[in-house]
Amino acid sequence: MKNLSKITGLASALALTALPALAQDAEPVLDTGDTAWMIVATALVAFMIFPGIALFYSGLVRAKNALSLLVQTAIIACMSIVIWVIYGYSFAFGGSESPFFGGFGRLFLSGIGVDSLSGTIPEYLFVAFQMTFAALTPTLIIGGFVDRIKLSGAVLFCALWVTFVYFPIAHMAWDANGLYFGWGAMDFAGGTVVHINAGIAALVGAIVIGPRIGLGKDLMAPHSLPLSFIGAAVLFIGWLGFNGGSALAANGTAVLALVNTFTATAGATLAWCLIETLARGKASALGAISGIIAGLVAVTPAAGFVGPVGAIVLGAIGSAVAYFFVAVVKNKFGYDDSLDVFGIHGVAGIVGAVLTGVFASTSFGGVGYAEGVTMGSQLVVQIKAVVITIVWGAVVSFILYKITDVIVGLRVSSDEEREGLDKTSHGESAYHD
Repeated sequence: MKNLSKITGLASALALTALPALAQDAEPVLDTGDTAWMIVATALVAFMIFPGIALFYSGLVRAKNALSLLVQTAIIACMSIVIWVIYGYSFAFGGSESPFFGGFGRLFLSGIGVDSLSGTIPEYLFVAFQMTFAALTPTLIIGGFVDRIKLSGAVLFCALWVTFVYFPIAHMAWDANGLYFGWGAMDFAGGTVVHINAGIAALVGAIVIGPRIGLGKDLMAPHSLPLSFIGAAVLFIGWLGFNGGSALAANGTAVLALVNTFTATAGATLAWCLIETLARGKASALGAISGIIAGLVAVTPAAGFVGPVGAIVLGAIGSAVAYFFVAVVKNKFGYDDSLDVFGIHGVAGIVGAVLTGVFASTSFGGVGYAEGVTMGSQLVVQIKAVVITIVWGAVVSFILYKITDVIVGLRVSSDEEREGLDKTSHGESAYHD
């Protein structure tokens, strides 16, 4: 998603100058191959939302809340799409020279027509691809506080969150005038923007809302691991568009991102299952799909910068650290990050974002750094971007949760929670006796 020539200095990266904010000396020319690939990539990312996240999350909760996850995912994603068209695209990529805010130049997608180009693809296509990211990211957050959140609370919070957290971080990371971009931070497909952002918001939400009733006493096992496994498989396939499409062209960088998505996920899944076997005596289906997601998350910021072997190691490290947070840290501190959004997306996202600065080195098979940049200086930049994302996301998310609680409330009543959100919030049941 970034103009990689700013980082790698490679001539091949010149094809990636698709951000509309970038001024080009040559007149942009439509490339039908790039356009065709980006249409496919956009569809693949949309596939991650419906049915990917929806099925993945739905299977992980108790049967009495299975439908509520589907409904929350659908409404939040669709709301985010509308917001993106009205002002989100402008706030992220509106042409402002501010390092923090994209401006008002593209409100309601003004100034964009069928002949408008963003690099070698139609600007509407760039809008659509970025729109799928903006729609997907807030749906990840709800996994941190499932089984106990009001639908109105979840929707209002996510509307505020994309406005005050997602759009600013997207601008900073991916717009030519953005803060992280100007530093030369490497975030190929959303380590900071998507995964750290969502993970931190989920953690703050889990703490603010509090644990589920009966946590540690009642059985809260997933009601359908096969359903979640199908969801994870859909996410895996969709992620090929998520990462591969972030090259914004049908080129070697896109192919590298595709290969790395496979290899990092394989390394992460094997690492999680091995650790689980050593720790518990057996590998589980839940562990396997957790490893899959951890690997996909860890490689997201690195996909276009590291080599396939480095991606395997990166995925394995991200998976191991995520396992530690899920199995040890969460239990020690007692926060109810119900579906391990912080434990997997947040933690593996942090590991991936930082270690991109290491594995991008040509010594590890990566594409290398910009002229004059060393591994040490790149690591400093990566850490700075991660820290700012964490702090901004935590503080602003906390404020937004409190605002949401005052306006519509966050948590359902204890009676509604015990009965289940399917019936109390939607008047339906996923399964009938």
